[in-house]
Amino acid sequence: MENNIGVLVLGHGSSLPYNKEVVSAVAEMIGNGDGNMVVKTAFLNLDTPTLHEGLKSFEGTGIEKIVALPCFLAPGVHTTQDIPRVLGIKEGENQTTVKLGDSEIELLYAQPLGADSCIANLARERIGEVLQE
Repeated sequence: MENNIGVLVLGHGSSLPYNKEVVSAVAEMIGNGDGNMVVKTAFLNLDTPTLHEGLKSFEGTGIEKIVALPCFLAPGVHTTQDIPRVLGIKEGENQTTVKLGDSEIELLYAQPLGADSCIANLARERIGEVLQE
């Protein structure tokens, strides 16, 4: 992986605290053990930091590129329209630049998590847990 990467883990946001706690825990796991990444969180609705505040939080960190990672399972209106619009990413594209302090930083927008065997394995684990209760 490249050096000096910022990762902005994006959550939906909720009036309940659990959403923010889970997104923050995932962000922490992403950053664990990789000294080349600065990992932050931001939320589309109802929570802070907002997407703009999340981007601004990278000021002064020395990052050279930001990857915005939607912590969503599947593509939907939020991941295909709302979030890209707020981040200033044009329709049909997955990158732009953002101004942080005196620097122009490349912002790349990743796909949602999607269908993956890791998610299926986790689902099987959750099924097993509830069956043992």
